Amino acid sequence: MLRIHVSGVDLSRVRMATRPDAMWETILSFHRLRDRRGSTVFGKWRKESRARLNGEARLLSAVVPPRGYFPDFLTPSGGGTEPFGFDAGTEALRDTPTDRIREDLGLLAAASPLTRRPSGALPEVLADGRTEPLGRLISALRTYHRAAVEPYWPHVRASIEADRAVRGRALLDGGADELLATLPPMIRWRAPVLEADYPVDRELRLDGRGLLLQPSYFCRGTPVVYRDPVLPPVLVYPVTHPGAPAAAEPGPWLGRLVGHTRSAVLRAIGNGCTTSELARRTGVSLASASQHACVLREAGLVRTLRHGSSVLHTLTPLGAALIRGGAPLAVP
Repeated sequence: MLRIHVSGVDLSRVRMATRPDAMWETILSFHRLRDRRGSTVFGKWRKESRARLNGEARLLSAVVPPRGYFPDFLTPSGGGTEPFGFDAGTEALRDTPTDRIREDLGLLAAASPLTRRPSGALPEVLADGRTEPLGRLISALRTYHRAAVEPYWPHVRASIEADRAVRGRALLDGGADELLATLPPMIRWRAPVLEADYPVDRELRLDGRGLLLQPSYFCRGTPVVYRDPVLPPVLVYPVTHPGAPAAAEPGPWLGRLVGHTRSAVLRAIGNGCTTSELARRTGVSLASASQHACVLREAGLVRTLRHGSSVLHTLTPLGAALIRGGAPLAVP
């Protein structure tokens, strides 16, 4: 069980990450790559990603075990609500002090004492503080990211945007209390403690620093926090998965997107709305609004998540690009 102690000051400083964090998604996806569970969501992605890899997994496995603790320095904290893109994240990783690397690798060795590593293995040479082993690790991370994460980034980003829309509504409706109460079921807000399912017993005291909520596509089952309590408090939690990751490419449904009404529906969804709000904004019936939203969802232009007794529609990056007239998507 993880228990995060939240004071009144901390509650006022709870904030949502503005986008997915490329480093967290890369490391957590590597867990999913070796995990046989969740085949409905991750099965096709695993097959496609493994076909693109060429030895990177063996190197990364030395510092990222299949489960349990992995070094905090692999997911650097930006300290604010703007998570790292991959290039900025790897630069922050490259600047990690040697003492931090050595300390984290010591914790990794203690967490898996039965794992025998040959002399000269990556964790051992990393702990020596030499730049070449860290460069090899970053190179392997970059190659892995390009193979397993980057092709699916629009889908990952759309999932995080949809989750942010749901949490944003909760925050507007009831403040930070409501926001924490609407987190996924494995996380429970029992003021002044935020409890979560966790592999080990942990007590995390925020001490007035607040808490950054970081939704993650590749996080699964339980949330993740830093092992080191001195680091900025971040709670990485899994988003709801309505479907498997896929490239954001126009499908055969785009031919059905002809007409002013459906264009108006797409624009009306904007930063998120319920079906009832969509009907009011476009002047169509509730049934018609639901049907239009369904077609847009099938086309990969809209995502739909349940929010209480209603559903919330948000644009995917492809839908937003269509509104902008086909402007290229910005990939962090």
